[in-house]
Amino acid sequence: MKIRVPIVFFTLALLCQPTFATVYNPPVKAHDSVIAEYPNEIAVTRAEKNETLLDVARRFSLGQMEIIRLNQDLDRWLIKKDEVITLPNKRILPDSPHVGITLNIAEYRMYYYSPNGKIYSFAHGVGRQDWNTPLGKTTIQKKVKDPVWRPPESIRREHAALGDPLPEVVPAGIHNPLGAYALYLNLPGDYRIHGTDIDKIFGIGMQITHGCVRMYPEDIDQLYHLVDEGTVVYIVKQPIKVGWRNNVLYVESHPDLEGEETIFDQRLASTLALIQKANNNELPEFDQIALKETLEKQTGNPTAIYERVLSPEQEAAEELTALPKNDIPVISPPTKAVVPVAKKVAAVIPKFAPKSKIIATKKPAISKKVKAIKAIKLIAKPTPKPVSAGYHRP
Repeated sequence: MKIRVPIVFFTLALLCQPTFATVYNPPVKAHDSVIAEYPNEIAVTRAEKNETLLDVARRFSLGQMEIIRLNQDLDRWLIKKDEVITLPNKRILPDSPHVGITLNIAEYRMYYYSPNGKIYSFAHGVGRQDWNTPLGKTTIQKKVKDPVWRPPESIRREHAALGDPLPEVVPAGIHNPLGAYALYLNLPGDYRIHGTDIDKIFGIGMQITHGCVRMYPEDIDQLYHLVDEGTVVYIVKQPIKVGWRNNVLYVESHPDLEGEETIFDQRLASTLALIQKANNNELPEFDQIALKETLEKQTGNPTAIYERVLSPEQEAAEELTALPKNDIPVISPPTKAVVPVAKKVAAVIPKFAPKSKIIATKKPAISKKVKAIKAIKLIAKPTPKPVSAGYHRP
C-alpha cells in the first residue's frame, strides 16, 4: 500500500555572491538522480540595482530562457533594485549514461560527469528550427584554442541577405563567433561546442545557433581544460524528466523547442510513463495538483509530487547499494578446523573386504612368543557373533 505524505515545504535562501560554473556533488543514494546546489528548496537573489533578467542570468551563468521561465511574473527588461529573483537549485539528471558529457537541448543545459565524481553543469545555446542540433552519441574529435571560423556558403548567403556579409575567413578574436575555445564533435557537418563573441553574449540558453552548441566564455574555458579528446558526448532531447532524491519523487518540465508543439494530454501521458518507470513499474498516489501545475507552467524547476515510506530493511538495502563494492561490509564465517570433504566422506563409507586378488607384501618379523602361541592346538572355537550390517567378518 502506498502512503501519501505532505510534500516538503519550501524555505528561502538569499544568495548575493555571483557564481559561474555550477558544480554538484553526485547523489548519495545509488538510484537517486536529483542534484542540488544549495541546501534550501528554493534559491533566490536580490537585485542590487535596476537591471534586466539577462544581467542576472549573465552574473550567475544561467541561460536566458532558463531564468525567464523561473520568473514568469517579472519583466525581463526591468528588474528594480531590491526585487527578489528566483534562481535554479535542484536539477534532475538526464536519462543517459553518467559518463562524459550529456547535452539536453530541451533545457539548454549540459552535464559533465568528471572522473572525480563531481558533476559540472553549464548553460548553452542550441540550433534553431532550420539548423537543428543533431541527437545521438558522439565523441570530442579535437580541441582547438583560438579557432578560425570559415563560414559555409549557406551561412554567408543568409548573412548577405540580411545585409550583414561575412568574409570567407573570420580570424580569432573577440568578434569571432566561435570564441576562444572549440571542441569539435565527431559528426558530419563540422558541429562544435564552442564559446561566443562579445556581440552574442546574451544568446546563451536560446535556440539561435546554426546547429552548434554555444557557451559563455568562462564556461567553455573551464570545460575545455576539463575534458580530453575522445570524451564521449550524448546529445538528447528530454523536455520532461523524473527522478528521486531522498525518497521524494520530482518532476521537471520544459517547453517545446521552436517548431514543436505538444498538448497537455501528450505531456501528461509521457510524464505518467516516466513516473511508472521510476517507481518499479507502479503508479503511486502522487500529488495530481502539483503535477498539473508543473506541466502547465513548465518552469524547468523540479517539483516534488510524491514521497515514499521505506522500511528499515529497505533503507539499509538502499544504503548498501550506494556504497562502492570495496566498501560493502562482508561477514566472515567463524574460524574453526575444517575437515577436507574427501576425508569426511571416507570416514563414513563402510569398509568392505576387496574381492580382487590380494597383493603379497613383505611380512613383518614374528617374535618367538607369538610363534609358540600359534603352535598350540585350540580345543574349542568361539561361537561366531551375528555380523552387523555394514561390517565384514574378520
